Amino acid sequence: MTLMTFVYLAAGLVLLVGGAEILVRGASKLAALFGISPLVIGLTVVAFGTSAPETAVSVQSALSGKGDLAIGNVVGSNIANVLLILGLTALIAPLIVSRQLIRLDVPLLIAAGILTWVLAANGTLSRLDGAILFAGIIAYTVYMVKSSMRESREERVQQSVESPVEATPARSNAWVLNLVMVLAGLALLVGGSHFLVEGATTLARALGLSDLVIGLTVVAVGTSLPELATSVLAAVRGERDIAVGNVVGSGLFNLLCVLGLASLVSPQSIVVSPNALAFDFPVMIAVSIACLPIFFTGYRIDRWEGLLFFAYYIAYTAYLVLYSTGQDSATLLGDAVLFYALPLTTVTLAVLGIRSWKAQRA
Repeated sequence: MTLMTFVYLAAGLVLLVGGAEILVRGASKLAALFGISPLVIGLTVVAFGTSAPETAVSVQSALSGKGDLAIGNVVGSNIANVLLILGLTALIAPLIVSRQLIRLDVPLLIAAGILTWVLAANGTLSRLDGAILFAGIIAYTVYMVKSSMRESREERVQQSVESPVEATPARSNAWVLNLVMVLAGLALLVGGSHFLVEGATTLARALGLSDLVIGLTVVAVGTSLPELATSVLAAVRGERDIAVGNVVGSGLFNLLCVLGLASLVSPQSIVVSPNALAFDFPVMIAVSIACLPIFFTGYRIDRWEGLLFFAYYIAYTAYLVLYSTGQDSATLLGDAVLFYALPLTTVTLAVLGIRSWKAQRA
């Protein structure tokens, strides 16, 4: 561990913040120019772009025969997306949740997590498994873009009937400028993530952590920092559909595209750790399911819910580190979360969900 480790960390953070700002600006303007809603931009363009680091890390790990790192990166990133990123973003500014996320995208995220878990249940992810996952992301993207453009056309027709005012033509080169901003932002995000992961991995290895734990924690957080930076800045700038859509879309992209591509290019089937199957996959799915009652309670994520997400992420990461280093306190922490914190949270969310449902019916 040298001075360059800390230089990588600092450079990565600077590039991530700058890249996120440029990406959000370009993506939100592209949405308006092409008649695609900000939510769909967040679920597709921004989410896929900010998941580029996960793609690079997992594909490279699969090619190098480091399956634990590839699996840990994707599963850990999805857990971090919900608990860490949504948690911190909601702490900064309460987030408004689109009904579409609750009716379509979050259920799809849950289904994708269960599908991946089932495919990996035999201990491997084969090329056929990868093809199934990758076909899913293609179908989802095509559906989302077509659906959004159809709705946009219907809205424009309705507006022209209600208020027939001549539209002001957009500059012909405006889309080119905004596309360049999106691509530049993505390039900065990928470069920043590379520097950050390099430095963070060096630190983690110095602490004696395994490849799976490094993937689930250090690499997962490092490659999720583009999503974090993008969602936080989108929330601050008032683009809250992008902030939430980015997290959900990135989770879908990680499972279907990143793991799909990694399985397709791997020289041999990716071996999935029994620990990941028994603990980390269930946690990832449970976290996705937990979004539903929190999201439809008033269709917003309040600060206290963001704090709850963030606290659970701290507990999850602490458990992984303690368990990996053989600390006895890992069992105590795990029991406290499993037998006290989770039941209390479940009851609280159930009560809030029932109240919200009754209020909507009334």
